[in-house]
Amino acid sequence: EHLAYLIYTSGSTGTPKGVGNVHGAVVNLAHAQIEALAIGAGDRVLQFASASFDASVSEIMGAFGAGASLALPHQGILDEAATRLPAFLREFNVTHATLPQALVGVMEDGALDPLATLVVAGERCPPSVVARFASGRRMINAYGPTETAVCATLSAPLQADIDGDPDGGPVSIGHAIWNTQLYVLDGSLEPVPVGVVGELYIAGD
Repeated sequence: EHLAYLIYTSGSTGTPKGVGNVHGAVVNLAHAQIEALAIGAGDRVLQFASASFDASVSEIMGAFGAGASLALPHQGILDEAATRLPAFLREFNVTHATLPQALVGVMEDGALDPLATLVVAGERCPPSVVARFASGRRMINAYGPTETAVCATLSAPLQADIDGDPDGGPVSIGHAIWNTQLYVLDGSLEPVPVGVVGELYIAGD
């Protein structure tokens, strides 16, 4: 339960605040993601997120926790990621990447072909992105606030023909990672029955 790191986030309030995460939550995140994303010792994980953004914690811990390599593109590539990142992925045989759907959505078809696993996170993923990029790799939709050590839910591998169907409803954020519980609450922060619209609340064990 000792503090592992302190990181700043706007969270849902829009007001910057410091969030402290403990060792247990970070280790739990690493184990859950290594299994769900199938990260192995021979893999190469892209560090796309800035070190000041909480997603970098999952990239670093997922890679090193599995004995994999961490691929670090220089800032010029990150600044023009839509056009320059695909060549970096090919050159360095990157196998795993977590990217915002807004970036993935503007990339050309085939741009992410080197990846064995693509995680989209940080904002709602539209079915059109799944339809274009889920085939030929494991694609997972991740969700979670900074307070739960980056990620609280992971979807099952998405399928282009099912999860990419624009008439099939929103793309699932999946289920809670290990040792994490999810609740849907109403405006008074009371749990609501299954099927009732509310706000997601996440609690770590």
